[in-house]
Amino acid sequence: MVAVAENNRWQQFPNVPITVDFGRGLVNDLTQMERREWLVTNGIGGYGTGTIAGTLGRCYHGLLIAALRPPLGRTLLVSKLDETVRLGGQRFRLYSNRWSADLVEPQGLVHLDRFHREGTTPVWSYSLGDSLLEKRIWMQPGANTTYVRYDYQRGSRPLTIHLKAILNHRDHHARTQEGDWPMAVTPIANGLQYQCDAAAPFYLLSQNAAAAPRAVWYKEYYLQTENYRGLPDHEDHLYAGLFQAALQPGQTLTMVLTTDAAANLDGHTAYQERLAYEAALLPPDLSPPLATLHLAADQFIVRRATPTDPDGRTVIAGYHWFSDWGRDTMIALPGLTLTTGRPDVARSILRTFARFVDQGMIPNRFPDEGETPEYNTVDATLWFIEAIRAYHAAANDDDLLREMFPILADIITWHQKGTRYNIHVDPQDGLLYAGESGVQLTWMDAKVDDWVVTPRLGKPVEINALWYNALRLMAEWAIYLGESAAAYQQMADQVQHSFARFWYNEGGYCYDLLDGPQGDDASLRPNQLLAVSLPHSPLTPAQQKMAVDSCGRDLLTPHGLRSLAPHHPDYHAVYGGDRYARDAAYHQGTVWGWLIGPFVTAHYRVYQDADLSRSYLLPLLRQLNDHGVGSLSEIFDADPPFTPRGCIAQAWSVAELLRCVELLNPL
Repeated sequence: MVAVAENNRWQQFPNVPITVDFGRGLVNDLTQMERREWLVTNGIGGYGTGTIAGTLGRCYHGLLIAALRPPLGRTLLVSKLDETVRLGGQRFRLYSNRWSADLVEPQGLVHLDRFHREGTTPVWSYSLGDSLLEKRIWMQPGANTTYVRYDYQRGSRPLTIHLKAILNHRDHHARTQEGDWPMAVTPIANGLQYQCDAAAPFYLLSQNAAAAPRAVWYKEYYLQTENYRGLPDHEDHLYAGLFQAALQPGQTLTMVLTTDAAANLDGHTAYQERLAYEAALLPPDLSPPLATLHLAADQFIVRRATPTDPDGRTVIAGYHWFSDWGRDTMIALPGLTLTTGRPDVARSILRTFARFVDQGMIPNRFPDEGETPEYNTVDATLWFIEAIRAYHAAANDDDLLREMFPILADIITWHQKGTRYNIHVDPQDGLLYAGESGVQLTWMDAKVDDWVVTPRLGKPVEINALWYNALRLMAEWAIYLGESAAAYQQMADQVQHSFARFWYNEGGYCYDLLDGPQGDDASLRPNQLLAVSLPHSPLTPAQQKMAVDSCGRDLLTPHGLRSLAPHHPDYHAVYGGDRYARDAAYHQGTVWGWLIGPFVTAHYRVYQDADLSRSYLLPLLRQLNDHGVGSLSEIFDADPPFTPRGCIAQAWSVAELLRCVELLNPL
């Protein structure tokens, strides 16, 4: 019998914690392991992800989704590796495939003894009689390269491992059917080269596995989560290579899945580089939950080169399907970068988006299919101003403030005279009006074909809270930089006076919208919390308390705030079904994790009790063990048990929890 300690090298980095650790009580439960997903990323937009059970539940699941035009152009190249181990006369199939709602064959997780994460690296431990085999998956920072390493940790006899390479070549949003494209397979040194039509080749490589080409379509994988989402739920993948290796106890097999023919094939040095990268992100003495959040924060920060900064940065809004959105980026920036001690990244993000300011607006998003940004947002630009405030407060970087101030002044001017989508200041009251028929402009932006679910055309409460905050900040910065502040002060005073119109006396909270096509909207929504949580509040202290209490009573849940009060006739308790059903619920009751940030900030402002405000954060810390393990979900059902939905990892959910933890002092 041989026991191996070599693969515990991760312990050389004691501040990279084991962040998730499940034993037999969970890992052999197919339902629990299919609803929990893992995620690894490479910092340029690429990722690998799947269910802990090993089944393909989404079109986004795969070992290598490469960002071929960083941070976008995300393309599924390697779907999975199906592992079979032979020990003497015994055969152990370690993989799982779901073929229908009722059929999973084989169920390799019956051999699973433990699942844990070392930093962000998922680790599966398979118990095969007296043998123990571990599998790790990670990505190389800055490269479209995924490593899958098998460590024969313990055993009394040699084993042979057979790996079926299941491949694809499609946009990560799409589906493939048999014969959709031809795949040329070429044996090369240390593995196989794959090329689909005229696309750039990719490679499956290993130092010590024999490789043989294959060309067999495996048909009708059942995508269970896509079925729940009312989307196409079957797909075919190509079995395109067989890799085999014999291992003695203590030996290792590393598979390298990559777009780089010169990738490092040494799994041990590659893993040390990954761990060293993560260790550098973590201050000493962080508690495991905070270390987990710091590492989760890094997964959203990716490169977006610009002509003036080839190492420019941006933020992926959520995994698996979002690109970089202006609104999400600016809301998430303080928590992802400043709370984690990375002001240089914050500066780069701000400069990246400043380059795209056009007609007084930053982009709403950069589409997957091209580089031309879209500008259909009224709040992203106002959050940009607040993000600059947070950065300057943390970094004391007067140079960037001076660089940005003329851009910000131009933004204010455009909003005064009017810009896209009828965004303009109403000269009668100084409030910001926004909206055109058929266009969604606020964060409540669900749209199905021509149907805008929550159009909010008029004067939304959070937009005018952000507008007021921006004007006060501009006045402060003008004085600080020796510029004239009078115009900004005058505009802010007018907005503060007019903001009194938002107070809904009968309900004891703010109208969600003024001057809409149907008049004023008294729906109880969480948007009003920004009028309390932002640095400059236009509400009186008494109004602030009533707004917080109203939202706490009717909107607060353990995982964030409902987007609409339960007593409203349009309230939806569950998020699911086809696109129409999901988008109808998206901002009509569905709970949003990021909203815990404005609520806790506002609560602390009103009550000045850090322990009390901190108590609202604890359930989200526990959520790190669920859905996207090691990260925080985008949304949740509005009624108990508040099942996580949407993205398994959402930037502003992680960021706002981190920001609030720092606000209230570390847990």
